[in-house]
Amino acid sequence: MNQIKQAVIFCGGLGSRLRPLTETLPKPMAPVLDKPFLEYLLVQLEEQSIKRFVLLTGYLGGIIQEYFGDGSKWGWTIEYSHGLEEWDTGRRLWEARSKLDDKFLLLYSDNFVQFNLKKLMNLHEQENVAVSLLLAPKPTGNIRVSPDGRMQAYIKDRIGECLDYVEVGYMVIERDYVLSLYSDIKNSPDISFTNIIELLVENRQIAGLVVNDPYHSISDMERLELMREYLTPKKLILIDRDGVINRKAPQGEYVAKWEEFEWVDDTVQSMKQLARHGFSFIVITNQAGIAREMVSEKELTQMHNLMISELESEGVKVHDIYVCPHHWDDNCDCRKPKAGLFFQIAKEYLLRMDKTLYIGDDVRDCEAAYNAECGSVLIASSEEFESIENIPKWSINVGKLSDALPEIELYMSKL
Repeated sequence: MNQIKQAVIFCGGLGSRLRPLTETLPKPMAPVLDKPFLEYLLVQLEEQSIKRFVLLTGYLGGIIQEYFGDGSKWGWTIEYSHGLEEWDTGRRLWEARSKLDDKFLLLYSDNFVQFNLKKLMNLHEQENVAVSLLLAPKPTGNIRVSPDGRMQAYIKDRIGECLDYVEVGYMVIERDYVLSLYSDIKNSPDISFTNIIELLVENRQIAGLVVNDPYHSISDMERLELMREYLTPKKLILIDRDGVINRKAPQGEYVAKWEEFEWVDDTVQSMKQLARHGFSFIVITNQAGIAREMVSEKELTQMHNLMISELESEGVKVHDIYVCPHHWDDNCDCRKPKAGLFFQIAKEYLLRMDKTLYIGDDVRDCEAAYNAECGSVLIASSEEFESIENIPKWSINVGKLSDALPEIELYMSKL
């Protein structure tokens, strides 16, 4: 695989919807906690092994350059391509063409989404296209996608059928092909990069990878506040139920009522220790017994309420319990190893999945963590762990939860 080593970022916009903040700051420098938003974006790219950047600046671009310099403070290499305020995105990219690698990642400086560069590159090479980018589901979108992942339509005014996605950015770009398109567009190079996307769609040279993790933006003040909350570190751990918090029922059976619920003492004691260090929990559990009519929703709700109450009496905060009630043949998005419930939590709690972990006892739990891009603690035999094809980038295998506590606290402290 041809690894991406360079990211190019549009940083020249006026940020009109962020005024009065952007009267004295360029939009990428909008403050988020203790640093500018752009720094979070560059750190995210570094986590994907990209450390060389070209920043396409315009409006108040000197402020960006003064803050980041050549990037050496962070161990990065940063170059700048500065242009006029009135230049559109297409012109900014064209003027930076001598600085571009043969293949690079192109981003906007106001969007942020959890992504996996390896997965995006796999799509790019599989489809053999000039551009591959991240797409987010949206009922009022502007993009139609074919079953093979190719973009079929890109409609600016969002009028049309099956326009179910929007582009988030994070685009793998084949430099020579994209630059060759400028000669086919009227008024080039004074164009928007969206003009390039339209031509790529027409030529069937653009593919999209759908990300179900919610994306966030700093495009206006309301969204900037959400971004600040999203990027705030949270001491929140995701955890499975059966086999982790309580003992599993015999195969083919279910823990159907509170009288059958038996605590795993090591897990409870470990949760208490983590709680003393400020951690709280959300439970994610498959409960196909509901679909099989072996567990009633009423009994399950009562059991979970009692479980939360007893843990709370021990000083352990469980915010919520997310349940997949479907049969394994239903092909739902919420049953592990699919990550639908993880993405629901990410949206409702403004939680970065790549900054948390999931504790489970089954191969499906580890695979769900991989699909959600979070860390994983698997309480299982080493043989089970070694059988897993897709292991999260941070994952440990232990015999009981207490064995993992030092590594959990070290991992979470670095996020």
